[in-house]
Amino acid sequence: MSERVNVEKKSPAPGTKPGAKSGGSPVAAAKADAVLPTLGPMGMLRWAWTQLTSMRTALFLLLMLAVGAVPGSLFPQRPANPSIVTQYIKDNPDYGKILDALQLYDVYSSAWFSAIYILLFISLIGCVVPRAIAHYKAMRSQPPRTPARLSRLPEYGTLVIPADAGIPASRAITDAAGLLKKRGYRVDVRDRDGARPSVGAERGFLREVGNLVFHTSLIGVLVSVAIGGLFGYSGQRILVEGDTFVNTLVGYDQFTPGTNFQSSQLEPYSVQLDKFQITFDRESQGKIGQPIDFQADVTTKDSPDAPAQKEVLKVNDPLTLGGTSMYLTGNGYAPVVTIRDGAGNIAMQGPVVAKLQGDNYYSSAVIKVPDAKPEQLAFAGFFLPTAFVTEEGVSFSGDPELFNPQLTLNSYYGDLGLDDGAPQNVFELDVKKLTPLNARNLDAGGITLSPGASYTLPDGKGTISFDGVKRYIGVDIHHNPGQLYALIFALLAVAGLVTSLYVNRRRVWVRTGTHEDGRTMVEYGLLARGEDHRLAGEAVAIRKLLAGAWDLDDGGSQSAPSRGADNDRAETTLPGAGAGHVSPDHPAADFIQSTAGSSESKKEQ
Repeated sequence: MSERVNVEKKSPAPGTKPGAKSGGSPVAAAKADAVLPTLGPMGMLRWAWTQLTSMRTALFLLLMLAVGAVPGSLFPQRPANPSIVTQYIKDNPDYGKILDALQLYDVYSSAWFSAIYILLFISLIGCVVPRAIAHYKAMRSQPPRTPARLSRLPEYGTLVIPADAGIPASRAITDAAGLLKKRGYRVDVRDRDGARPSVGAERGFLREVGNLVFHTSLIGVLVSVAIGGLFGYSGQRILVEGDTFVNTLVGYDQFTPGTNFQSSQLEPYSVQLDKFQITFDRESQGKIGQPIDFQADVTTKDSPDAPAQKEVLKVNDPLTLGGTSMYLTGNGYAPVVTIRDGAGNIAMQGPVVAKLQGDNYYSSAVIKVPDAKPEQLAFAGFFLPTAFVTEEGVSFSGDPELFNPQLTLNSYYGDLGLDDGAPQNVFELDVKKLTPLNARNLDAGGITLSPGASYTLPDGKGTISFDGVKRYIGVDIHHNPGQLYALIFALLAVAGLVTSLYVNRRRVWVRTGTHEDGRTMVEYGLLARGEDHRLAGEAVAIRKLLAGAWDLDDGGSQSAPSRGADNDRAETTLPGAGAGHVSPDHPAADFIQSTAGSSESKKEQ
């Protein structure tokens, strides 16, 4: 080798004159003259596909998906409440429009979030499919060949069958194969009738199956969530006692459709709130007046021609109708009022939903009367289920029950701004363009009404009467066609993960041979694919099975000798394995060998 290198050093480089200095070694010159092949479009695509379908990329995309979802909780989302987003942009003109351009108000339907979602989906498929094909081929293939030196395996042992037992090597290997097969191993007997027959056994394929099920289930969860986002919808509705909700677009107070939602998906069922009952705590010290149970008695119809059915709606116990789930999410009081305009005509009559504001069902009430003549009327104030008045004249609610209901209002007249079609919040009243009629700081004072009382507005603007109180509930209605599938795939993912964590991939080899004195010598070795702290226990169990099958007096495991003595003794175990022979006086228990922890044991033989 040195002579060839010297000759190469003396030879001139190509293109140089004899005797000229090459200026470097031949290796450096070869590197300088080397031309790297161009990757090309197909090569680039292949490289990109390899990078995308790696497990490292899948984990990175999963992390990006989690990070990308954070803005959805930091900023208001347009699908949930467009008016809040509009107000947020107005309140933050410096960066509000920038966030809108980055689609941070529509995170879950944005282009960048969808790109991460789709790339993660493709990456998982690219990871799972090749692994599934490889695992299928591995399951159909035979166990690996028997190693030449079983003593190099992490778990190794020997047994000796006496000559008078009448068990030849071929029968011993058949018995070993049968025992391993009963233990769940896939076995393959080699050279059954030869001088040194052996059997290779393998089990634990469920570990990779569980891993594949876990990753496939993740894909299923992603698909199910995507189906729910594309074809699902959700909405909210407030129902006062006696009101009926019909599952149509106009029946919702707020409606959020999926990307591919079609109005034909809405099943025409109906729900009528008959009565809503709340049970308040009247016994516990410090918790008196706290609600402890909510129950809404409703009448449902699956279709206009279907018979009516009485059902009960409770918290965490939704109704299922027309492929949707209806959840009870809120409740409160709705004072019933009648308002007449200056001409004496009824301009508004019915319950007014009061929005909860404080303890003991202290609620705000806003009443807008656009049909009043000659001036539109409006009222804003509070509803108190059990009214108490302090020495300073301030009213508050002392109990959530209707012991002393009171409606306290201020009145206004003017243009409500409803005629131009601009949407308004029904629970808020903009009084900037209105003229006050009643207020505590005016000569007319405020309006305080008890059930059955009425009040005449100043300047002949009309009258208002407090007719009674009803209860109302707030319901959330959800239709998610992928919800059930997401649950199934999530359970499968957990089952696959548990299987992959607790099932171990193991291989076992047993080799037999006949000694010169007629004894049958048996050696066995075990190897795990990956870390397996239970491999030693499996070796002990297999030894007991083999010893029991041949009626051997097994003395059990002994302390492991050194690695050098281990290999030396392994070579004398079976005929043909090496020089030297075993003394006939050695008991079978003396042949237990172990090389756990050696560098050799970490290699798959």
